[in-house]
Amino acid sequence: MKLIVSDPETGKSYQKELDKNQVKVLYNLKIGDRVKGDQIGLVGYELVITGGSDNNGFPMRSDLHGTSRKRILLSKGPGFHPKRKGERKRKTVRGNTVAEDIAQLNVKVVKAGNEKLDKLLGKEKEEKKEKKE
Repeated sequence: MKLIVSDPETGKSYQKELDKNQVKVLYNLKIGDRVKGDQIGLVGYELVITGGSDNNGFPMRSDLHGTSRKRILLSKGPGFHPKRKGERKRKTVRGNTVAEDIAQLNVKVVKAGNEKLDKLLGKEKEEKKEKKE
């Protein structure tokens, strides 16, 4: 599973690939639930789940309970962006609970730790290498 970490203070987002043990901690959590960063390798951080998508690209919706995919009539929000006023469309979306089918999970930093995300996720080293070349 790919974890997308957004930092509202800096406006940057970071990608992190999670292994199987770290992913198991996230199962059965819902959109809006808080996660301690210690469990997924971000010591001192507290994160909140904001959304995600499954293996086939269907987005998660916070108002659809469970882990299954359903075709629902949408007028706005994740999964559909209307072009005209009053437009509605039936689209397939995923429920709000994290399961094995989720390929990407979006989280936002609520409480920052002592170290910067650049250092924890290895971005700092990559930037220095690029500047030297």
